Amino acid sequence: MAAAAQLRARIPDRVLNRHLFSPFPSGGVRNSPGAPAFFFLVLAAGALALGCSRPASDDAPAAAARETAVSPVRDVVLVTIDTLRADATGFSGNRKASTPHLDRLAREGVVFDRARASSVVTLPSHATILTGLYPPDHGVRDNTGFRLDASIPTLATIARERGWATGAFVAAFPLDSRYGLDRGFDVYDDGYAPSGTPGDFAMPERAAPEVVSAALAWWGAQKGRPRLLWVHLYEPHAPYRPAPPFGEKFRDDPYLGEVSAADAALGPLFDALGPARDETLAVVTSDHGESLGEHGEATHGLFAYEATLRVPLVVWAPGTLSPRRDEAAARHVDLLPTILERAGLPVPAGLPGRSLATPAAGEPQSTYFEAMSASLNRGWAPLSGVVEGGWKLVHLPIPELYDLASDTAEATNLFGSRRDVARRLQALLPKPRTAAAKAPSVAGGEEARRLLSLGYLSASGRSAPAWTPENDPKSLVGVNAKIHGAIELYQEGRAGEAAAAARAIVRERPAMSVGYELLSFLLDETGRRGEAVETLAAARKLGLASEAMQVRLALLLSEGGRAADALGVLTPLSGSEDPDTKNAIGIALADAGRLEEALGVFAGILARDPRDPVARQNAGIAFLKGERVNDAVRSLDAALAINERLPLAWNARGVAKAKLGDFREASRSWERAAALDPRQFDALFNLGVTARRRDALERFVRTAPPARYRAEIASARRLLRGLT
Repeated sequence: MAAAAQLRARIPDRVLNRHLFSPFPSGGVRNSPGAPAFFFLVLAAGALALGCSRPASDDAPAAAARETAVSPVRDVVLVTIDTLRADATGFSGNRKASTPHLDRLAREGVVFDRARASSVVTLPSHATILTGLYPPDHGVRDNTGFRLDASIPTLATIARERGWATGAFVAAFPLDSRYGLDRGFDVYDDGYAPSGTPGDFAMPERAAPEVVSAALAWWGAQKGRPRLLWVHLYEPHAPYRPAPPFGEKFRDDPYLGEVSAADAALGPLFDALGPARDETLAVVTSDHGESLGEHGEATHGLFAYEATLRVPLVVWAPGTLSPRRDEAAARHVDLLPTILERAGLPVPAGLPGRSLATPAAGEPQSTYFEAMSASLNRGWAPLSGVVEGGWKLVHLPIPELYDLASDTAEATNLFGSRRDVARRLQALLPKPRTAAAKAPSVAGGEEARRLLSLGYLSASGRSAPAWTPENDPKSLVGVNAKIHGAIELYQEGRAGEAAAAARAIVRERPAMSVGYELLSFLLDETGRRGEAVETLAAARKLGLASEAMQVRLALLLSEGGRAADALGVLTPLSGSEDPDTKNAIGIALADAGRLEEALGVFAGILARDPRDPVARQNAGIAFLKGERVNDAVRSLDAALAINERLPLAWNARGVAKAKLGDFREASRSWERAAALDPRQFDALFNLGVTARRRDALERFVRTAPPARYRAEIASARRLLRGLT
């Protein structure tokens, strides 16, 4: 092994929150006297009408009445399958899907064929499920910038207060603990592996089998207490890349491939419920559906047509509920009172929903819904609406009214001809003061980057003084398609074309800040960092830069050797509670050579959340930069003990171990970093030049971006020529 080189350590923009987005640029290198090795330390850096289920048969009312006077269940399992359409399972009639485990549960449970969400994005929808409140009441309106208020009771807080063991196992970043859904859970397992495909915008997630395995381990370890378990799976969320063998089997329909993969993963969990089936309640649903091109929407979040609003819903309790199909409307707000009633737990007063296990009262049932992402993030008109008695009103500048009984495709807008129905439904909408979403309170930089990629765009939209037809999302669906088109070009490796497409979007919509964010990212990816900085600076000057964009601008400035300018951008944000912003301040301080202040910032983050692995990682790198190598190792090891899948922490640990002369551990750390993230070019380089690893050097030369690693690639080639 070669001796360790001296480092010029930096903390660039990749090391922000609990997930890591690369590729961002590397730190520099410096040779140590007499040593041929190089090291990279890259730290990239309203109340609505109440209702309940209506029995589908003449015998069902008596059965439902009997079911209300039963002993409480001792165990509750809530399963939420992200982005699962209501028509994508076998039990819904889909003959192409392979969902035997869900179908079995449906045969033994109550299937609600007309269930709907109240939001078409992940975080607000899950907040509704866990609180029993509509989004205007719990206050979480989008996937970024909101945190559930600590004063609001949740399923977990109610259960834990009564002695239940509570565990949550979630699969992807939109449900990260930072958003407040972790309250009340003894265990909130939200460790994600970083995305591993070059050019991949995918949200940090983990595969369904891994989530289920962790959940089952927790389930089996709980003894003598009633248990509440929440399991969240991210399949079949876009991008659709089904795991084997479903990728091959569903080559022509990868969405259904991911649905089938999720079902297969749930098999062991459903099997584990069998021994205590008479004392167990399981609820399976999704947070929202998926458009799959309907109404011009590729995925979800823009509109609230039935493709994204309707969800599957199965309530399984063999000991207390008789199997049946229920055609009455059901809502996410009904799930909390259903679970609490069946579990013998107190139901908070004033909730808009009621237990689905109680007999129907016979009155029409209303369902409120909304889609606020485009309004909050792009400045487009907010979408809200209500469904009642087969009629659906969509409240927009171009209003829509559909008779769902005769027009399941929502193709004929009856708003002009049935104003009587429209007026009745409009009266059911929340008052304007609650229906209008507030601007996001926080929106972290790396958080925003990932959400940007999937249409959950992170930048703050400039609100229009009055909503007009030109602000209606229906009028802007073409712009939405162009944004997704630019992202697709990047994913296909055509970053230059993607940047040109993003620039055209900025020209077309100069007051839409997300265009600037997308353009700056793509410019940076094509090696045009100066233009990326100029783009973000222009957005800031126009008053269009969200907190996330300002954080990104500061980090680019800091990486470019302008740490003082970076701190000038970040100082007005010093009161932010967002951990990304705080991390960015620490990063800029470290780049400015103010290491003790940087360490103080990271310590402040950890005082609020001691299990924040990225703050520990950043602190470790700051220690390393200050040549406090043993402190660096301790901090990095602590970060990896919380989440062992942090490639940048492994890379930094390798550098620290090499400085201590432990080259075996250094190599192991770099191998781990490169295995976790193929874009960990720095770890590849470190491994290659230190251990003389031909495979690492060849992979580095083959895959590292020349615009950022030109000199290092040349060094690696020279070293390869010298290896036999």
